[in-house]
Amino acid sequence: MAEKLTFTLESGDVVIKLRPDLAPGHVERITDLAQEGFYDGVVFHRVIPGFMAQGGDPTGTGMGGSDRPDLKAEFNAEPHVRGTCSMARTQVPDSANSQFFICFDDAHFLDGQYTVWGQVESGMELIDGLAVGEPPANPSKIVKATVS
Repeated sequence: MAEKLTFTLESGDVVIKLRPDLAPGHVERITDLAQEGFYDGVVFHRVIPGFMAQGGDPTGTGMGGSDRPDLKAEFNAEPHVRGTCSMARTQVPDSANSQFFICFDDAHFLDGQYTVWGQVESGMELIDGLAVGEPPANPSKIVKATVS
């Protein structure tokens, strides 16, 4: 199974350590989508300083996802801290699909309610530099997503 996900941004590479031990179904989905090119060209549509950067919606609106069925929640005890990668969802626990977020800071109020699937290993300063907004006027995008 893949161990790392790399998001190549216009500013450089963000390397994420995948955690199939925490969320095997979510890691499999993200890995499959990345290998299919799903995330290539997708923007970070919601970037809130001090909180998180959200992406993974091909429409860039926050309302879209992949054509695959939603995932069953794999909530775990991993804390939401700086660099944590977790799945976005609606109010329904089993609604995660392709959207994810990366925490800028500790967000422990999310612990146990969202599925943590990875941790940024390098390039967090590039996440810090993403265009801000909900949505940003000129959003930052993932040029290419690769797994290794």
